[in-house]
Amino acid sequence: MTRASLGGMTAIYKSEAGGRELRERYLRELAAWPVPAEHVRVPTREGETFVLVSGPRDAPPLVLLHGSGANASMWRGDVATWSRHFRTYAVDLVGEPGLSAPSRPALGSGAVAAWLDDVLDGLGLTGAAFAGTSLGGWTALDYAVRRPERVTRLALLCPGGVGRQKVGWVVRAVLSGLSRRGGVRESAMAVAGLDAERHREALDSVVLTFTHFNPRRERLPVFPDEALRGLAMPVLVIAGDRDAMFDSRGTARRIRRCVPRASVKLLPGVGHAIFGQAASITGFLAGDRRPA
Repeated sequence: MTRASLGGMTAIYKSEAGGRELRERYLRELAAWPVPAEHVRVPTREGETFVLVSGPRDAPPLVLLHGSGANASMWRGDVATWSRHFRTYAVDLVGEPGLSAPSRPALGSGAVAAWLDDVLDGLGLTGAAFAGTSLGGWTALDYAVRRPERVTRLALLCPGGVGRQKVGWVVRAVLSGLSRRGGVRESAMAVAGLDAERHREALDSVVLTFTHFNPRRERLPVFPDEALRGLAMPVLVIAGDRDAMFDSRGTARRIRRCVPRASVKLLPGVGHAIFGQAASITGFLAGDRRPA
């Protein structure tokens, strides 16, 4: 067990009971996964990593990396589409409220990429396409910068590390709402851009998670222009123009300016939480670089 995981076992949850409640909810979500899936546990230098694997064994591999305060269940609305075309590997990031180890490798140090090396090696993958959102988008982009030979295509939803980060970290505003009744839900609506009626299930999940979970607080390291210019693989970036966490227009400008084979899709009236992009991402991953 790593030193980071020893420190994180109690730190990532506010209480043991709260951690159990989140785990039990996640297990129910996994039981209702919309397509057949294998539950794989990969040993890594950061501790055991849980991966939910779906799709044909001979299909091209697609690694899915979720955002902060989430787990592989965030892909349940997309996986039925993707698993028709790809062998999908939905990874629970370490240090997040899933089934992976509580370890939190230092961002920007190379430790996150080293952990992903172990994950891919344990899955028998020499390379793959990657899709990631927010923190997962940063993680996928960091890996593409450090290990370009292992990333065939890169699909990023509201990725961190490109445009200016507007808030200290993912849910600082959510956490600040704990002191007043209904504050977490109101803050989640503001930060993620969720609608109280249309996104009721997602809101309920966010409120429960951040009632019990301690997210990472540090700002995401920003990728320099020269790192982005070095990306030779096709890259798709999808962001909402009302993202309260990251300057999405700044993200779009930098990606268009620096990444040689980039497509950018800026969604009008959309905040940090992005839904309904499975078809666009499928087209991109299949070789269509035009933004839908």
